[in-house]
Amino acid sequence: MNVALWITTGVLAAVCLVGSAKMFVPPEKMAAMGSSAQWVLDFSPGTLKAIGAVELLAAAGLILPAVLDVAPVLVPLAATGLAVLFACALTMRLRRGEKATIAGDLIYLVLALFVAWGRFGPESFTG
Repeated sequence: MNVALWITTGVLAAVCLVGSAKMFVPPEKMAAMGSSAQWVLDFSPGTLKAIGAVELLAAAGLILPAVLDVAPVLVPLAATGLAVLFACALTMRLRRGEKATIAGDLIYLVLALFVAWGRFGPESFTG
C-alpha cells in the first residue's frame, strides 16, 4: 500500500509540476496547444498564475514533507487541497460543456483522494 501511495503521489506531483507552467506560458500560447486547453482564455493572467502557484505548492507539499520528515502531516493536507482543485476543474469543464475532456480531471481527483485517504489513514506518516 505504501508503494502504491508513493507512486500515486509521484504521478500527482509530476502532473502538478507540468500544470504549473501556466505561470510562465502566455494564455494564447497554451490555448493553441489543443482544444482541451481553451479554458485558459476564460481566466485572467493573474488567476492563471495563482492556479499555477497552487499546483507548484501542491507538488512540493506532496513530496517534500515526507522526504525531509518535516511536518509530514502536510502530505495528506496537500492531497486534500489538490482534490479540491480538481473538483473545481471538473466543475469548470462541466460548465463549459467539455464532457470529452473531463476524464483526466476525474482520474486526478480520484488519485488525490486516494493519497489523502491513505496518508490520513492506513499508511499515515505520523502513526
